Amino acid sequence: MSHDETAGYLALPAAALPPPRRQLLVGTALACLAGSTLIGGMLAIWVLLRQRVVDGGGRFPVDYVITEVASNVMLMTIFALCLFAQWALYAGKRGDRAHAALALGVVAIMAIAFINAQAFVWHTMEVPMKENYYGALFYAMTGTMTLLVILGLVFTVVTALRTLGGPARDTEILSAHALYWYFAAAAYAAVWFVVYVTK
Repeated sequence: MSHDETAGYLALPAAALPPPRRQLLVGTALACLAGSTLIGGMLAIWVLLRQRVVDGGGRFPVDYVITEVASNVMLMTIFALCLFAQWALYAGKRGDRAHAALALGVVAIMAIAFINAQAFVWHTMEVPMKENYYGALFYAMTGTMTLLVILGLVFTVVTALRTLGGPARDTEILSAHALYWYFAAAAYAAVWFVVYVTK
């Protein structure tokens, strides 16, 4: 093979990179869909059992005072949390790791504040679980929502570690992180309305 033929092979352009598959974002979207189904099903059971008690002439909840200030603060906190998750995504797309880290830190602090407020609600309401099924429903509903926020907090920590240590403009995890918190905010808005407002 002559030198000219070899040079022709070396001059060929590189093949195009395959498009990103975005498995993390798709997986997060599917998990959010599953979580929406879970929360929706639990709320449907709540509404059905509440209607049965009301139709029978009972009161639902029985004699518990719901801490509305804390539940309203939780609603404001989780929606503000979405704003900071979006800020982290915006900063990540611009390659600004400092602001992305700051935004993710605020997300983590606000998630901890949400969990703290829910613990305060549990402590002040003192709903017994065994006396009637309101207690079981209440703890199942609010406990599931708190678990979703704890999972979001773990997701935030993983996102922060990946963002600070990974490629500068790899924003798929930040997109998935923001999507998860939008889901959590929508889920809590539904829980807040059914459990804390309509009672």
